[in-house]
Amino acid sequence: MTSKKEYRWTVAPAPPSELVKQLSDELTISSSLVSVLINRGIDTFEKAKKYFRPSIDQLHDPFLMDGMYIAVDRLLRAKNNAEKILVYGDYDVDGTNGAGMLFLYFKEIGCDVTYYIPDRLTEGYGISQPGVEFAKKEGVTLLIAIDCGITALAQVEYASQLGIDVIICDHHEPADELPNAVAILDALKPNCRYPFKSLCGTGVGYKYIQAVARTLGHEEKIEKYVDFVALATTADIVPLIDENRIFVRLGLERINSNTRPGIRALLESADLKIGAITTGQIVFSMAPRINAVGRLGDAKRAVELLVSDDYEDSISFAKVLEQENLTRRKIDEGVFTEAQSLVEQYFKDNGDGAIVMHREQWHPGVVGIVASRMVEKYYRPAVMLTTLEGVAKGSARSISGVNIHQALKMVEDKLLQFGGHKYAAGLSIDLDRVDEFRIAFNAVIKGMLTEELLTPVIHIDSEIDLAELTPKYLRILKQCAPFGPQNMRPTFLAKGVQVVGLPRIVGKDHLRFKIKKNNVTFDTIGFGLGSMIGLVKEKSNNLDLVFSIDENDFTGVSLTQLKIKDLK
Repeated sequence: MTSKKEYRWTVAPAPPSELVKQLSDELTISSSLVSVLINRGIDTFEKAKKYFRPSIDQLHDPFLMDGMYIAVDRLLRAKNNAEKILVYGDYDVDGTNGAGMLFLYFKEIGCDVTYYIPDRLTEGYGISQPGVEFAKKEGVTLLIAIDCGITALAQVEYASQLGIDVIICDHHEPADELPNAVAILDALKPNCRYPFKSLCGTGVGYKYIQAVARTLGHEEKIEKYVDFVALATTADIVPLIDENRIFVRLGLERINSNTRPGIRALLESADLKIGAITTGQIVFSMAPRINAVGRLGDAKRAVELLVSDDYEDSISFAKVLEQENLTRRKIDEGVFTEAQSLVEQYFKDNGDGAIVMHREQWHPGVVGIVASRMVEKYYRPAVMLTTLEGVAKGSARSISGVNIHQALKMVEDKLLQFGGHKYAAGLSIDLDRVDEFRIAFNAVIKGMLTEELLTPVIHIDSEIDLAELTPKYLRILKQCAPFGPQNMRPTFLAKGVQVVGLPRIVGKDHLRFKIKKNNVTFDTIGFGLGSMIGLVKEKSNNLDLVFSIDENDFTGVSLTQLKIKDLK
């Protein structure tokens, strides 16, 4: 089986013309851009104002989250009684940023606080027995879990037996039974009336410190922590709407203008330019470096970098992250290459439902990345498993329209443990049941898949005339950022364009050429589209292009270019 090359194009429906005209007049912007906004739910002047000018005062009341009053009261009691508090995080970007943020804020208000990140290899995800025992040994009486804990029934019970209260700040799907914690903050919890359900773990943590700060009368002090939330929200690939968009917009502004020492060192080690950091650079450059130390060793090193207030120390920490990321990439490439070599035989043996592969020697720190790459290449849900402490453990990733968490729930009788989201999950299986799981899981996935779902879709926001792309249009388009899930960079369709000059291939199979229509000319680039050069030459007088609009400052001069997604 080869990777999918054909895409299905879907153009968003045209909104009612009266509404488009009204909003276009009120906002004094072009009708095609108004159509983009309306199809994203921004259909009034007031919504547009909030969209283009997000601010901290647009955040929801933190006390709407079920359990918040109890969580605030328990923390302040611990503070006033000088109890030892442990912030228990996770080893990914969300878990390390959340732990760093809570640690710094609790320290700022005078708490006796430390932090703990479990070891991926020896403890696995979430609250662990060794973690609880560490807390007991340190004299901790209040453990606050961030980005984990919602399914940790046994571990929370064990902590309680040892005299440790637990507060959970999580955003993962709860199981049928909830842990017996002092308070659970998770908007997905049954009967929680918090209006926004898509926060990441650090976002839930921010709501917690917002509630504490409001109670203490210094809510304005905590805005300096939005950079942590921006990093975590972007890296965790949660929808960039509502509160998440506010966090990321304000957090990026802070990262670009008032950079804390650890983040500054991280950016410099990645050769990124402070002042121009975007969500794309977080996802593709910053997040992998933060994740790498947890994938290959102790993720506390990431927290040490993030909370550091000394720039010289931060440089040393950033070098460690850089080196671990280089190592991680080599391991990742090795596992991916091996997995690719097995795919053809796998599909012959199992049909073309999901990809479920298990090799005991694969590094547990990269199986999630490799699962994502397998999904991208073969466009099938993928589960990649290794062997850890006598158990098959790994990660599941999915395609658009297939809920991987729901699929795993349908075969949970074959699993030891699982948890996660719609498109990403972790799981563990008894070694002698891997084949049984593969058969059952494949049957479930095949029942979910349709021919339509198996064809990757390019969602087009609007058809456009190139003449519309004026400087004002492009300026307003930039204000639609930050971009991410449910607020993706707008994608346009231009029909019947003419190629100017000869197309050429640059870099690693990237297609570059100029286009013209109605005397308007633009540079274009299609990353990884080198194989289409023949089509461009053949149809040079009549191409339909799907593209987003980007700025290229590779030469130091900022130039608008069209980023080709597909062409016909």
